[in-house]
Amino acid sequence: MKTVADLDRTDRRILNSLQKNGRIANVDLAREVNLTPTPCLERVKRLEKEGFITNYVALLDPVKANAALCAYIEIQLVSSTTDAFKRFNQQMIDLPEVQECQMVAGGFDYLIKIRVADMQHYQRFLGEKLASISDISQTHTYVVIQDVKSETAVQINS
Repeated sequence: MKTVADLDRTDRRILNSLQKNGRIANVDLAREVNLTPTPCLERVKRLEKEGFITNYVALLDPVKANAALCAYIEIQLVSSTTDAFKRFNQQMIDLPEVQECQMVAGGFDYLIKIRVADMQHYQRFLGEKLASISDISQTHTYVVIQDVKSETAVQINS
């Protein structure tokens, strides 16, 4: 499997540029990375085909999207069986409030990130949705007071 270490400096510069602005015109991108437009577009298409670029998205302002409250929830499952993990994974995929869900090593099984409108919506999410998942034995919630840094870009040294 290829990684960014296998890419040349120009490919890495293209990836860094696209992470900052996925809507950049190919002509502008080519100028930024010192290529002409045709080879630049060919490189972008190859990076997409090879799976380095998986998607292009719009990032929304959570306040304007009525999802101002962000919380991280530690989740401990009742059992550590493969079936319990599979059930839980699918249930997390099905919950629109869950933005991220990671299985972790340590004192609990999962860490999820949710976004909801406010504390009332959080209480409903916890009481109606998480509480209905029988595989969960315990949760601990950490409500975000302030976003100090929130990045979507993966660091790539060019």
